[in-house]
Amino acid sequence: MAVGSSNDFDLVVLGAGTGGYTAAFRAAQLGLKVALVDQDKLGGTCLHRGCIPTKALLESAAFADRLRHAKDFGLVLTGEPVIDYAAMAARRDAVVKRMWTGLKTLIAKNKVTWIDGRGRLDGPGKVRVSQPGEDGTPGAGGERVLNATDVILATGSRVKSLPGLEPDGKRIVTSDDILRMDSLPKDIVIVGAGAVGVEFASMFHDVGVKVTLLEYLPQIVPLEDADVSKLVERSFTKRGISVMTSARFDTKSVTSDDDGVCLMVGPEGKEPAELRAELMLVATGRAANIEEIGLETTKIETDRGVIKVNGRMRTKEPHVYAIGDAIGGLWLAHTAAHEGIIAAHTIAGDPDVHDMDYTRQPRATYCRPEIASIGLTEAQCAERGLKVKIGKVPFQAIAKAIIGGEYEGFAKVIGDAETDDTLGVHIVGPHATDLIAESSLGFTLEATPWEIGAATHAHPTLSEVIGEAAMAVDGRSINF
Repeated sequence: MAVGSSNDFDLVVLGAGTGGYTAAFRAAQLGLKVALVDQDKLGGTCLHRGCIPTKALLESAAFADRLRHAKDFGLVLTGEPVIDYAAMAARRDAVVKRMWTGLKTLIAKNKVTWIDGRGRLDGPGKVRVSQPGEDGTPGAGGERVLNATDVILATGSRVKSLPGLEPDGKRIVTSDDILRMDSLPKDIVIVGAGAVGVEFASMFHDVGVKVTLLEYLPQIVPLEDADVSKLVERSFTKRGISVMTSARFDTKSVTSDDDGVCLMVGPEGKEPAELRAELMLVATGRAANIEEIGLETTKIETDRGVIKVNGRMRTKEPHVYAIGDAIGGLWLAHTAAHEGIIAAHTIAGDPDVHDMDYTRQPRATYCRPEIASIGLTEAQCAERGLKVKIGKVPFQAIAKAIIGGEYEGFAKVIGDAETDDTLGVHIVGPHATDLIAESSLGFTLEATPWEIGAATHAHPTLSEVIGEAAMAVDGRSINF
């Protein structure tokens, strides 16, 4: 255990996003003396500039769409719902503030020392923190040197753009800029149809903005199962979102002025056409924050912009660990939290710690229809030479989905034809992001499709789609 001055700790965690604070709290629960260092607010990107504010906006947007179908439920509302985006933005900020306020109480509850400032390594066991002054000026509060037996780097990531395309925060914007807005454009071009791109495309369309979604690859949400991508693209197109896959344009030719953004774009191999919009959102991924954190004072190795670690989050420098977006992986908040728990238990000497397995990590995208998945896609199974058997059941076969008026989509369970193992579960449809938890537990317990299907699913519930799809793997679905 750490002894000596108030600057001596068993563990210093650098970065207080979801991964960092989870690691800090768990390490403290395991009996370690822990310091948590960040120059930003507790909660990091996910809470303040990512997951939470985005989902708050998506909830408001989806509710607006639901109101448009009130007549289907026997409710007569006069006129169209009026979008008050300033009020939506205020609710977004209120949700973030409420979550942040609650999160701050956990610092004291877990007996973690919070240190405000920018930290950097000075060798493997020392962290120098440049502290802000009383007025918040960075570095004006002097330097505090922390001694640590172990260190976890959880420095997160930032938005990145395409080469030659520089966001200006006005016409060419990032997700950070969008989440500071309190007014709507009349139209928007979104570059990139991964999770961030499709979420904002869905949200903006539902609040009345004309949306054009551009994706360089042949399918939107390209990391998902091909069946999922096809359904989402079909759904978006049906709703009126303009989707272009295999999109090509010269980033250097993009122009912006007071009227908006202009570019020449077209599908690969076809003649480009002019596209104009009031805003362009660049949703082309994130870059790890690994600069200026003192890596050069250690033996830590990096690869393609992220820190290299083993399955238990150890870097090449003994007693220094790294988690979250700083190491790449799935770039998901809940995955960073799981990595943080693995690191904390490893540091505390838990003999039963397991290596990180990314195939057992659920993925969730909150567009409409929602997307959630875990395990391998059908294409990945083919790449690995696995023989599969597949059960696929539409939400249209599920009474609760019909009752709720949202029955677009399906659940798809992929089983190993030789071992009966569950290889992948893919859901697209109502509350998919909530429903994936059952499959996550199934992967943890190494349940087969037969075992998932044999578990009783209450009727009528949306969860029945998982049970039916699992039974359909062996041709035994009851309701489809």
